[in-house]
Amino acid sequence: MFNLISDLSNTEIFFLIIGFVGQGLFASRFIIQWIYSERVGKSSIPVVFWYLSIFGGLGLLTYAIFRQDPVIIVGQTFGIFIYVRNLYLIYKKKNEKD
Repeated sequence: MFNLISDLSNTEIFFLIIGFVGQGLFASRFIIQWIYSERVGKSSIPVVFWYLSIFGGLGLLTYAIFRQDPVIIVGQTFGIFIYVRNLYLIYKKKNEKD
């Protein structure tokens, strides 16, 4: 593995780090959701879940564009749109109550 990393350019390492950070953020949203649901005593999704989804998705999308992977590019682009839309709906409903 270390030989693989030493064979990479600085640009490739940079995008690899972006990809891993994006994957970490994306995966952490499930842990956050689980902890939140345990605290409220029912299955629920906190707002931070959507932010982690967006930033994790952007990291993965950036990495996918660098790797020129059309499957991940399409999947993450569509997902990011849905995550942003969910935040819009959450804040729209919140503003209607105020």
